[in-house]
Amino acid sequence: MPPARKKPRTYDPARIRTAVTAQFAHVGAAVGELGPEQLARPSGLGDWSVADLAGHIAWIADSLAGGLARPPAAVAELSAVEWPFATASLAGKISEAARETLTGAPLPELYERAAARMAEALAAHPGTRVLDLWIGDMTLADFLVTRTVELVVHTDDLNRAAGLAIPIERQALAACTRLLADALALKAPGGAVEVRIPPFAVVQCVEGPRHTRGTPPNVVETDPLTWIRLATGRTGWAEELDGARVNASGERADLSALLPLMS
Repeated sequence: MPPARKKPRTYDPARIRTAVTAQFAHVGAAVGELGPEQLARPSGLGDWSVADLAGHIAWIADSLAGGLARPPAAVAELSAVEWPFATASLAGKISEAARETLTGAPLPELYERAAARMAEALAAHPGTRVLDLWIGDMTLADFLVTRTVELVVHTDDLNRAAGLAIPIERQALAACTRLLADALALKAPGGAVEVRIPPFAVVQCVEGPRHTRGTPPNVVETDPLTWIRLATGRTGWAEELDGARVNASGERADLSALLPLMS
């Protein structure tokens, strides 16, 4: 008999809302202090400068409010764990929309406006509200979990590009880590490899002999930020393995062919 399908992970909606709001506020406070030299630096993301990246993060909150202002969709088509695989085809469209929406205003003003719009929109809608999105219709609750990924990943991008130390909310980091770990398990179902990302996630993946007791024969272990960078293409498997930021043991514990999950 095949093993029972694992239930999808659930997230506390109130904690996720709080984490999204707090993380956006952390970024906004730091961006408001950036000088011209920092804003002009390359972000490490294509041809984006740090200013472009900061503007995109403002758009993340502003577009959430915009989505809630549109008429709701009838039925959710996409779950949070499926979202990472639907992002690649829309990267150009999202970048263009962000530039069009946010042109002309100073960054502090953009963040203040986006934060106010997002707070007002979130206060007016329950998590069951279905958003009509380019990527596929999603419940607000699920979409907010994906916002933790966007905000954590881009906070890390900003920190590295501009030499900042913007704090990352623990709840946002946990949700981001877990969503990307679950996406790996969805992409490569199985029980041959155990992936450990303490203290937030443990998942089994990859076809092969299923581990049932004792020490698993194939184990991958890393920290949350290294995992997030691997999953989103900010770094490579060989680089992190050589730098001892990833520990991999067992003949099946090579995830290089499965990463990144999104970029």
